[in-house]
Amino acid sequence: MRRPLPSHTLVVLVALVGLAAACSSSTSTTGTGRGTGTGDRTTTDGTAPTGTDAPGAGAAITNTWVADGTVDPTALPIGDGRSSTAGAAVGTVYACQGGGGVGGANVDGPWIHGDTFDRTAKVHVQGDVSWPSADFTVTIDGGARTIRTNDLPVETHTGTFPIASGDPAYAYDQNPNHISEKSSTLTLPVAPTAAGAVGCLPGGAIGILANGVFLFDALDGEGRDAVAHETQDLCDGHPAPGDEYHYHDVPSCLVDAATGPSTVVGWADDGYPIVVERDAGGSLPTDADLDECHGRTSPVLVDGQLVTTYHYSATLEFPYVLGCFHGTNAVQQQARGGPPT
Repeated sequence: MRRPLPSHTLVVLVALVGLAAACSSSTSTTGTGRGTGTGDRTTTDGTAPTGTDAPGAGAAITNTWVADGTVDPTALPIGDGRSSTAGAAVGTVYACQGGGGVGGANVDGPWIHGDTFDRTAKVHVQGDVSWPSADFTVTIDGGARTIRTNDLPVETHTGTFPIASGDPAYAYDQNPNHISEKSSTLTLPVAPTAAGAVGCLPGGAIGILANGVFLFDALDGEGRDAVAHETQDLCDGHPAPGDEYHYHDVPSCLVDAATGPSTVVGWADDGYPIVVERDAGGSLPTDADLDECHGRTSPVLVDGQLVTTYHYSATLEFPYVLGCFHGTNAVQQQARGGPPT
């Protein structure tokens, strides 16, 4: 029998379940994040989820961007060649190892135009698959945030994988992998601390998003810009070798659901939050607004409290979410067991 969750746990679950639910109207979940619920969504104490933009965060947070939201999604710079194993820099990925792996799209799609790509014209993998066995919980005990997931999306949907030969996406990307459960537990600090020097990204999972799905860095198996080259599904995800479903950026289904000025949509492996931020006009920041790890320090609504903290910020520009690790906890998470490497 599951024991009732403490009140501070419910604050986290209400926020995350509310965000995930805004992405899809065809499934529902309980306050534990388990994807088997039916009917109205409720937390374990019977209260209705309110979403991560409550309570009153908009009145307290004002974001102003350097570029005034002028990023053109039809002509985004491709991130090929913008990774390094030598160190971090704004707008790049600081990778622990170089490219030269396998996987990724085999043919450039018509959305690629030289050194830019039109994100609005990308082909998406067909299919609209729900996952009632999705299981995702977030609990706080003292200074530890414990996240459990089986890597199946709570409430958001996936495409059909492997990509079928009759799917238009197959002409560019013949992803042969399936989506399967990958149970994992992350223990992250509620109050993460900055490292003395930034850390490289190891490949594979570097964080977890609010629907229970792993976040990878911005690179495909060959070290190229995965968002530009690879084809993803209706929620911008796909499976890797080993059948781990994942994203290379904060997916559109979560970005579109986060309408306020500051919405936590996940956590990186060092414990710092991943945030969708908007200015008064609704625009996301650009690389020019962020540091070499693709983050900044500003007021954010975290666990129902408005705090000033470092966080990673979603952008339309490469590297999309993380460029490196800002905090000290990431190394320990690589040994957590279960997630992809």
